[in-house]
Amino acid sequence: MPAPLPVTAPSRAVPTRTAALLLLGDGRLPAGGYAHSAGIEQAIARGWVRDAADISAYLRGRIHTTGLVSASFAAAAQHRTALALAMGDLGGLRAQLSVLDQELLARTPSPALRRNGQELGRMLLRAMRSIAPTQAPVLDAAGPVLQQPIAYGVVAAALGLKARDAAGVVLYDAAATPAVAAVKLMSIDPFATHRCLAELAPELDEIAEVAAAHATSAPQDLPSLAAPLTDIAAELHSAHDQRLFAS
Repeated sequence: MPAPLPVTAPSRAVPTRTAALLLLGDGRLPAGGYAHSAGIEQAIARGWVRDAADISAYLRGRIHTTGLVSASFAAAAQHRTALALAMGDLGGLRAQLSVLDQELLARTPSPALRRNGQELGRMLLRAMRSIAPTQAPVLDAAGPVLQQPIAYGVVAAALGLKARDAAGVVLYDAAATPAVAAVKLMSIDPFATHRCLAELAPELDEIAEVAAAHATSAPQDLPSLAAPLTDIAAELHSAHDQRLFAS
């Protein structure tokens, strides 16, 4: 009989940059994002979004306002986490990220959005502890609960990604989440919806560059653009008794 093949332990190495980007950008990542519509369910219910042109306008407005804010905070969190890793000292990381978290909360008037952001951040960190167990020390040092953009920044640094990568992933998520949800919520060609995403690609790149430039900014100097209707929609949605998505 032929000799049995040697059994080797599964690799626990950090994914390559490309693999890490694909992993974080995958809507099937078990971090809770698939259960959220980023406000578009309520926008459709209220008649604010009715067709592909409305979806395109919704996505564009989102990435230029709250998307830029979230991406900037993700870049800032990545920079602070990467610096702590480079210095070999994770002791002060939680305090730095807590300041970022408070600044982001100050830019989020809606209690519903705050709760959603916290839950999504917690789920992302939980998913990463399973997917990349060798990075548990940095994830533990960051804290158990963070707003989602800050959690993305921490995870990006843990996986060896740059601030620009973190910003890009967060911006893509800000656009892709409502785009995918719209297909489930209204009678619309999914190809038309994804065309909206494709047409936004140059703007996503430009905004990601702007966000990444804020990686070293003081927390209070990070962008504070607002989208009041998003906050209003979130509060309306939290009280809606017939809904498909959590937000």
